[in-house]
Amino acid sequence: MKSVSHATSLRRAPVQRRSAERLTRILDACADLLDEVGYDALSTRAVALRAGVPIGSVYRFFGNKRAMADALAQRNLERFTERVRERLQGIAGGGDWRAAVDAVLDEYLAMKRSAPGFSLVDFGNQIPVGSRDAEPNHRVAERLTELLAVFLSREPDEDMRRSFLIAVETADTLVHLAFRVDSEGDERIIAEMRQLLRGYLARLLD
Repeated sequence: MKSVSHATSLRRAPVQRRSAERLTRILDACADLLDEVGYDALSTRAVALRAGVPIGSVYRFFGNKRAMADALAQRNLERFTERVRERLQGIAGGGDWRAAVDAVLDEYLAMKRSAPGFSLVDFGNQIPVGSRDAEPNHRVAERLTELLAVFLSREPDEDMRRSFLIAVETADTLVHLAFRVDSEGDERIIAEMRQLLRGYLARLLD
């Protein structure tokens, strides 16, 4: 069971295993309902009913549905980070940045296509979650910079951080375009996005 790391939207962090399991059920229910009814129709009462917990348990963790969606976005980022880390560890020989970038994109697309609630929340870009100053793509870029710097045995510098942020912003825009064109993601747009990112990152990583 994955915890919700650094979930600033939580009113109270779970301490006991039972409490952590209840939080997981609440977030799972939130994700399922987002797919079924959308964010506008989402309610804390419906989440409590779906999760099989008293409404007070929801309010123990979250003040409103926005805070719930924010915690779900943070959990998505934790799971994405772990999936990418595992993929990078499995790349034979290591150091192939093109294979690493493909792995990152593959994991993002897989979550976009299959993770409950992800198409609406992703890492916090799609609906107004978190604070006004929150920059979800900055958080994603920072995570990827850390992971890829280790994979490439390079010290992350300002150029790398800026380049990965630009790559994340570009991929975010083009992936959402691909899924507006086709509900499963237009493969031609995705293929061109891969080419674009490889061409852009080559000047830094080759």
